[in-house]
Amino acid sequence: MRRAAGWAGLLAGAVAAGAVAERRVVHQLRAQPDPASGEPFGPIEGRPATVIASDGVPLHVEEVGDPAAPLTVVFAHGYSVSMNSWYYQRRDLASDDVRLVFYDQRAHGRSGPSEQASCTIDQLGEDLFAVIRDRVPTGPLVVVGHSMGGMSVLALAAEHPELFVDRITGVGLLSTSAGDLATVTFGLPAVLVAAVRRALPGLSVGMRRVPTALERRRLAGSDIGWVLTRRVGFGTLTTSPSLVSFLEREVASTPLPVIASFLPTLLDHDKLAAAQVLRGTPTLVLVGDADLMTPLEHSRMIARELPDAVLVVVPGAGHAVILETPDLVNRHLRDLIEAGARAAGGPPAVPRSRAADRPRTARES
Repeated sequence: MRRAAGWAGLLAGAVAAGAVAERRVVHQLRAQPDPASGEPFGPIEGRPATVIASDGVPLHVEEVGDPAAPLTVVFAHGYSVSMNSWYYQRRDLASDDVRLVFYDQRAHGRSGPSEQASCTIDQLGEDLFAVIRDRVPTGPLVVVGHSMGGMSVLALAAEHPELFVDRITGVGLLSTSAGDLATVTFGLPAVLVAAVRRALPGLSVGMRRVPTALERRRLAGSDIGWVLTRRVGFGTLTTSPSLVSFLEREVASTPLPVIASFLPTLLDHDKLAAAQVLRGTPTLVLVGDADLMTPLEHSRMIARELPDAVLVVVPGAGHAVILETPDLVNRHLRDLIEAGARAAGGPPAVPRSRAADRPRTARES
């Protein structure tokens, strides 16, 4: 009995010591230089609108810029975040000659809830089509998708290839994949990932029944959540703690049932053939080489289908590349927008920052 109590005491001491060590590491990470601390991360704050999807789900839209601008750029955000993840693009790419349209994917952000059966990449492509049809019914446009948003763009290409002939003059596919995500290990041991895959069906059901108390704890944030966000969302670059906290809040604001409902389609979708629809359309394929969610090879796979695409590999950047290296990303998006404008008949004046004009490194293109 004494021996058991002794082992229990040792175990409790080890757990306590581990917790202290964890807090110390988190404190050190949070104390790093924080150049983004003054950024007012938050809502896009454009002109709000609502688009009704094909199955009746209301999609929240925000528009920035002149409605009569000669070119429109539509942004589709990624998994488990909202349109607010485009903070730096909204801040730096707005101009009098380009209209920016942002929307929340179904069940994300301020868009309406969705039946689980409609939480698919195919339906997300139809949602993007609904946004274009309703908010950009005429004129040239560029579509930009990050992560799951890039998959939405490829789903749009699969079902509405005519748009890429008549309307869409530029495509940005950032940190995304055309399929085969079931093989991604997210930087974890392969044996552990295989076990999680086997448990996924039951896990997804459990997550759809998550108690509200757990959701409240997620919204309140935690050291573990912050560290996981830092690990999975960002790469090997020095990252502002404020950026990590912003992304952690974005993910925590997405209910666990929504995260669970989209997991199967992310792992099972296959839209590589749809990439060929983009041939002839100016296309940017951009990814960080430390991306654990949609690794570099997935972007290379898309680029092999598009020999004329610009493939940009960002050294040290992770999955949240649009937040981690915004100046670099925005410079390439400006180039894409200008290429799209030329294809449409005239280049718009897209604002450029001094950081955007720095020389390119060999790995960037």
